[in-house]
Amino acid sequence: MAINLLDYDAERLGQLMVQLGEKPFRAKQLMKWIHQRGVADFDAMSDIAKSFRQKLAVDACIAPPAMMAEQIAKDGTRKWLLDVGTGNGVEAVFIPEDDRGTLCVSSQVGCALDCTFCSTARQGFNRNLSTAEIIGQLWWANRRLSFDAARVGTATNDDTRIVSNVVMMGMGEPLANYDNVVAAMRLMLDDNAYGLSRRRVTLSTSGMVPQMDKLREDCPVALAVSLHAPNDSIRDQIVPINKKYPLKQLMDACNRYLEKAPRDFITFEYVMLDGINDKPEHAHQLAALARSTSCKFNLIPFNPFPNAGYQRSSREAIHRFRDILLQAGYIVTVRKTRGDDIDAACGQLAGQVLDKTRRTEKMLETRPIIFKSGGDA
Repeated sequence: MAINLLDYDAERLGQLMVQLGEKPFRAKQLMKWIHQRGVADFDAMSDIAKSFRQKLAVDACIAPPAMMAEQIAKDGTRKWLLDVGTGNGVEAVFIPEDDRGTLCVSSQVGCALDCTFCSTARQGFNRNLSTAEIIGQLWWANRRLSFDAARVGTATNDDTRIVSNVVMMGMGEPLANYDNVVAAMRLMLDDNAYGLSRRRVTLSTSGMVPQMDKLREDCPVALAVSLHAPNDSIRDQIVPINKKYPLKQLMDACNRYLEKAPRDFITFEYVMLDGINDKPEHAHQLAALARSTSCKFNLIPFNPFPNAGYQRSSREAIHRFRDILLQAGYIVTVRKTRGDDIDAACGQLAGQVLDKTRRTEKMLETRPIIFKSGGDA
């Protein structure tokens, strides 16, 4: 089977060059052709010796996931369903803004963490994505967007529609696929590849504490934590990993991460669920929980999906919640819902998952879970 060069970060690609009898500097040449120029044809790599190009054509390939479907929302958000083989597809979302272009990247086929308000979790879990399948989303998006910009004559050297920021917030828990995600992020940061700063790559985790500590040492990028609850009672029910790593452990890990983080704050993501976690007492509890952590809050209006079992908090409840946190001295934003008309908003990504966990089937066999009111205490 041909070697997929998208699977290789700089270190591994250098080792591969030596194994192939080439000088290590060939790795930098290849990375620039592959990642900066989006070239997949070895014959087009003009500054590489023809004999080596012929050898690569036999032994290697540049194979990102292929597009299965594309949707474009009214606000310009684009969602791609990408083929990762054996009947599975993952979704990547591009969000254009005036000053940036952000790509939301998936790390797994489905997700095994089972957060109750997330559409991806409802799909169950199949497998981790390879490094090539993760970085391939960025490779593919850059190439697609550049082509489209050139086609309509809007391409410029600083075209903001080309990806300038990456958020590991798509399908899956990134830290549950640690090695492949870190290898992909190293390519995102490499000056010979995508050259993004650590501040422009954000990883979102539900709170895998040991892996957070490891990431701090291996590849500290901007960190977002899917908090979603102000106390263990509520979080145990809606973010089940909290039972393994409760809030005290999670907050301590956040403070340790800040020692090497590229930003001087952690972003706490907080989905607003009507009657569940959006009451004034919850806002006061949240303010107290985070008082020893440099952070900002990103309040996310819940984005509905079929049979979700939750409702979005009212605008009034969200603003009341926000104001309490502001009065407590925190920086607070309310995330603007983007791409919800094509199910591309936060929490809506579902892809195409051949579930190995039988989660959907089991859900149909059981009665709906009734949320325990004791979570307010």
